[in-house]
This record gives sequence, C-alpha cells and structure tokens, in this order.
Amino acid sequence: MEHTHSEALDSALARLTELAFDAVLFDMDGTLIDSTKAVERSWKRWAAEEGLSETFGHADHGRPARAVVETLVAPERVEESLARVISIETMDAEGIRALEGAAELLDTIPSTRSAIVTSCTRGLAEARLHAAGVNPPPVLISFDDITQGKPDPEGFLLAARRLGVDPTRCLVVEDTPAGLAAAKAAGCTTLAVAGTFPAAHLDADFVLPGLSGLKFIQTPDGLRLSLDS
Repeated sequence: MEHTHSEALDSALARLTELAFDAVLFDMDGTLIDSTKAVERSWKRWAAEEGLSETFGHADHGRPARAVVETLVAPERVEESLARVISIETMDAEGIRALEGAAELLDTIPSTRSAIVTSCTRGLAEARLHAAGVNPPPVLISFDDITQGKPDPEGFLLAARRLGVDPTRCLVVEDTPAGLAAAKAAGCTTLAVAGTFPAAHLDADFVLPGLSGLKFIQTPDGLRLSLDS
C-alpha cells in the first residue's frame, strides 16, 4: 500500500513538472505558514468573551473571519465582533512558523510572478508572515482588498490582474476546500497541500503532502516546478 501511495505521488509530481505557468498564487495559513494553534486559541478566547460554546470549527479553515462571525452574532454586532476577533488574532503570534520548504519555494519565484491570496486582513497577514519569517511578494491580496472571500474567486482574479497575467496561466497552491473552489472558479490550475485537510478531502488538479524539496525554475515557456537538488 505504501509503495502504491509513493508511486501515486511521484506520478502527480511528474505530471505537474511538465506544466509551465506565468505566475504562482499562494494561500497563506496552512500553505506557507502554520498558524493553526494561534487561530484556534484566538477564537476560543473570543468565544469565552461572548459566552459562546463553539465558534471556529475545522471546516471554517480558509473562510474569511467575517463569514464565520456573521453566523454567530446578531447583524448589528458583526463589525464590533469582527474587529475584536482580528485584534485578538493579531496579538497572538505564539508558535506561528513557516511550513517546511514553503519559504524556500516562494523565494525561487521572481517577485513579479508570485502573490499571496489570504482570507486574513492585511495587518493580520503581515503580522503572521513576520512571525513566521516569511518574506511576502509585493502582491498580497487580503480580505481588505475584496468584497467576496473564498470560495469566491475574486481574490485570485485580482492577484492575476495585478500581476498582469491570465488566471488560466496561474498555479494556485492551497490547503482548504474553500480555497481550492475559489481557485478553480478563477480558472487556475490547482495544487493542494495536504495537512489541514486530508488529501481525500481536497478537490485539486494535483495533491502533494508538502512543499519540501521543491523549487520553481524559469524556462522560456514560464515557471516550472522541479525537485530541488
């Protein structure tokens, strides 16, 4: 069984390295950085303040905080509650780290050919990236830049537009069903990173267990994924 699983991964990677892209668009949480414990701590603290028993569930990973808050408080309290959640999250950077191989992979891509598309606000995204020691590319699309969050494709379409590339020539690297649905709706090729969700729950063109040992190289046709040797 393990041998068959390894062969499947090798096959997926081989097929992926045959493709060339004009740009690579990364999700942040769960793809480039691990902030799971900080996220869950922050929502638990907010829930305690609100007297709620449950707030942020596993299925909420990848969704904008506003979408979660709107299901938990009265409409007139959404803005106040959202601001409080974001404040708590921004102050809690303990344990946030770069995922293995993620920062190194990002650094192999020219800054004019990569972007981060996150459901976080810009301030929170920048705080987490700084805590993880990840240098973001100039194009960072946050929830502040859009009107509809994942699974809507708006964020990925905006990233492609700011980079001046066709979305169909972009590879999106994601770790959640919501993010992958957004990328597919934008017309991008999708690479799922298993971890936040099991591989079986990720509907993507390609699925890998992680980004370690990978790099992008520039070719006349565009950016190609390769094994780092």
